[in-house]
Amino acid sequence: MTLAYIVAATVLGGLLSVLIAASVTLTVLSRVVQHLVSLSTGVLLATALLDVLPEAFSSGASPHRLFAALLGGLLFFFLLEKAELYRHGHHHEGDPHHHHHGFDAQQAGRGGWSVIMGDSIHNFCDGIIIAAAFLADTRLGVATSLAIIAHEIPQEVGDYIVLLNAGFSRGKALFYNALSGLAAVAGGVLGYALVGPWEAAFPYLLVVAASSFIYVAVADLIPQLQHRLALSATLAQLAWLGAGLLIVVAAGHLH
Repeated sequence: MTLAYIVAATVLGGLLSVLIAASVTLTVLSRVVQHLVSLSTGVLLATALLDVLPEAFSSGASPHRLFAALLGGLLFFFLLEKAELYRHGHHHEGDPHHHHHGFDAQQAGRGGWSVIMGDSIHNFCDGIIIAAAFLADTRLGVATSLAIIAHEIPQEVGDYIVLLNAGFSRGKALFYNALSGLAAVAGGVLGYALVGPWEAAFPYLLVVAASSFIYVAVADLIPQLQHRLALSATLAQLAWLGAGLLIVVAAGHLH
């Protein structure tokens, strides 16, 4: 049953964003993606700090070792992104970041395949994280999956917009996004097979999962929100971010 949960969560996380991108127009996606970034920031931070880390630290493992795992996880994801293997595609020419004309063509033209490869590795890591969370506790697995899905939607939508603006056909962009999303299923199944016998490693894997959420939120998402905006836009950012926090808190209380 645990494996079924893992496969279902990774399939949903990998394909939901692609289905959303396929069903809405490019104009609507460009407007909505920034709100989704704010929402996923709140979900990721709340899940890491209110769910995953408390679960890891309540296991009885050494706090010093857990903090060392947290530091190692942050450095690991930093190095992956340095190598362009853990990229986050929320940027596009229609956003308020004032990229130069042809930015998307440059991103997907010279590095399009590295974006797809990086996204696949990102999703593969997410699958392992989901597997570790479900093996530790079903409730934690659900919370972790929701956090990953919340982040995957703006990420995959952003990738889709970049690929479209760079000249990819709609079908081709959706196909490669879906293919990279299925890497999460492979990561989940492999994580289930390899992590299962090593129960003592669960607290450390949970800390690494939390480091992934914190790194994505702090290094990638929050900087995108730090732009001079009108008061109404700033309040909208705060409202969506707060909604992400409330979703996680409410889900914990309902459980």
